[in-house]
Amino acid sequence: MKKIVVLLFVVNFSYAQQTNRKLVWEENFDGKELNEKNWNFELGDGCPNCGWGNNERQLYTNQNHKITKDHLVITAKKEGDKYTSTRITTKGKKEFQYGRFEARAKLPVGQGVWPALWMLGSNITEVGWPKCGEIDILEYVGKEPNMVFTSLHTQDSHGNTINTKKTRFDDIEEGFHIYAMEWTKDKIDFFVDDTLVYTFAPENKTEAVWPFNQPFYIIVNMAIGGNFGGPEVDDTILPQDFTVDYIRVYQ
Repeated sequence: MKKIVVLLFVVNFSYAQQTNRKLVWEENFDGKELNEKNWNFELGDGCPNCGWGNNERQLYTNQNHKITKDHLVITAKKEGDKYTSTRITTKGKKEFQYGRFEARAKLPVGQGVWPALWMLGSNITEVGWPKCGEIDILEYVGKEPNMVFTSLHTQDSHGNTINTKKTRFDDIEEGFHIYAMEWTKDKIDFFVDDTLVYTFAPENKTEAVWPFNQPFYIIVNMAIGGNFGGPEVDDTILPQDFTVDYIRVYQ
């Protein structure tokens, strides 16, 4: 009986913590076109930092997406000898410090796809990467089926992926799942559906270790190939869709 009481207390406490938050922003992709009051398109091959810094193969366009049935659908394609996709950000339009960030999304599949939902520090223009900090709420690479990656990049790690967790979910490619991050002044927790998969809570929060005390903006994209997603790409699986139902921010 004591175990049941304790479990109920924990569940009720967690629910109370959730309900104390307020929804401060949501994107439901319910228009006919992407709302450019909230979103920017990032275009091209990333040059002069070509390959977007990761030897990625795609050119980003403003044509590789559609808004349909209240979903954002980003489509990775091969057109002739070129790969194309879409990358959007809220930089300068919607930026946030602390809160719960969640998205409901359906993954693409196959060797070479690399969809992501992530955030960068809003001071990136002034200080550069990785000093600005990076929060990867969701990364998935088709060459490693059933795995979800959640990571952080900082100056202390020289941008390398050392603050990270790879978690197996056997059904992750099936249907929609919720990917979330809860960020406070003390720690960052990552979730897939209702499962806590990783916590980052360094004791010594120097600027190099903890750049997460400032506003960040949101990025949604699907890369192709690259240092993480590739290098090989199976052209036979293309086109592939990365579908996002909604993005919500609670504080």
